[in-house]
Amino acid sequence: MKPEEILRIVDAIHRDKNIDKEIVFQAIESALVTALVRHYGEDAEVIIQIDRESGAIAGTCDGTNIDPEEITGRIGAQTAKQVIIQKIREAERDSIHDEYEEQVGQMVSGLVTRFDGGVATVSLGVTEAILPRSEQIPGESFHVNERIRATIFEVRKSGSRVKIILSRIRPQLVQRLFEQEIPEIIDGVIEIRAISREPGYRSKVAVISSDNRVDCVGACVGVRGNRIKNIVEELGGERIDIVRWNDDLQVLVPNALQPAEVDEVILCQMLGRGIVLVGEDQLSLAIGRRGQNVRLASKLCGWDIEIMTREELDQQIERAVDGFSSINGLEESVAERLVGEGFLSYDDLSVIEPDDLMEMGELSAEAVDTIVNEAENRATVAEEAAADERRKQREKEHVEPGSAEANVEGSVENAAEAGGEVQEQEATSQDKPLDAEIASGEASEASSPPQSSS
Repeated sequence: MKPEEILRIVDAIHRDKNIDKEIVFQAIESALVTALVRHYGEDAEVIIQIDRESGAIAGTCDGTNIDPEEITGRIGAQTAKQVIIQKIREAERDSIHDEYEEQVGQMVSGLVTRFDGGVATVSLGVTEAILPRSEQIPGESFHVNERIRATIFEVRKSGSRVKIILSRIRPQLVQRLFEQEIPEIIDGVIEIRAISREPGYRSKVAVISSDNRVDCVGACVGVRGNRIKNIVEELGGERIDIVRWNDDLQVLVPNALQPAEVDEVILCQMLGRGIVLVGEDQLSLAIGRRGQNVRLASKLCGWDIEIMTREELDQQIERAVDGFSSINGLEESVAERLVGEGFLSYDDLSVIEPDDLMEMGELSAEAVDTIVNEAENRATVAEEAAADERRKQREKEHVEPGSAEANVEGSVENAAEAGGEVQEQEATSQDKPLDAEIASGEASEASSPPQSSS
């Protein structure tokens, strides 16, 4: 192998495989060392160096110079070739790994080459990536040669290959789509402060503008909603709420709970919880379908948000003061202070920091341990009672007035007729569309006790 041939090989591999020239030089040197060690013996100390400018090869074995012709001659030529190929493959793998590892969280576009068993294989050009079912938006499917956009979720080496995992359910995808569709974000005029997402259903994006002349919400929506419409279409119809960010939680929390109207926000610093008071007519709207609105708002703000009416809060305060006061060693004045800090249940009290409770009531460590243990026991009992009540409620719903089960004393014909009505009602309930099912869930939530985002 002549020096000019070595330089030509290195340059060709560098351009074709996008591998750094230094890595290729090192791979050739390593291959030649391996071949010569097999010739001279495992104990031989072989050193090979290739001049990066001229391509000339120089080497020593146990300190003695080796003839360059012997190095590049027929000795170990096949072994050297195999090692070079292996090293080049490893270098190519490492190059691809490093390239895509830097892009984790970034959006890429590719063509679906295979869709089998719910897993999509996506060509990214120089390599392929996998979009698992668990990282797909619920309900979506793909076709071969369909172009899709996703974010790189994970990159790892797997043998001689690189495994790239894509995702379409992470909040980063929403952020990258906003950056692509809204120039003001790339320019730095508008900043995305937080994103909370339930893929395929709803997302909340909090934005803020550094220029008072630019309306951050209006810019994200676009003229006649064209900007946000493109993002919604890419996400398969996922609803997106654009929230105006504010560092003041008293302002941010009501913004995050829109379109519901909020009467008051009470921040409980010790628990990291916000109690939001709303009117009866806004309760179900604030909670959202199956608690979705309050859950997303809580993630967006980074605080646990609990929705209730003023009457419900007054009732909880009264119950909490009475309940805490009944705990041995906990005076009523301390119970009132606890309630004032947002502790409204035994479960809340069971997780209080002992030092905080000691400071509030001037209590000893032993007394605090006793109070916390008692709160834990009562919380467990209350949880079991609530679960039992829910079970009884479900059983009661299955046995409706007028049904065959409730009308035991009726005639056989009436019982059969009633049973047929129940079966027909159950079939109708099973066949009703999802929207109707969710709407009924909202109604039950509106009449249920106060809901928490947790």
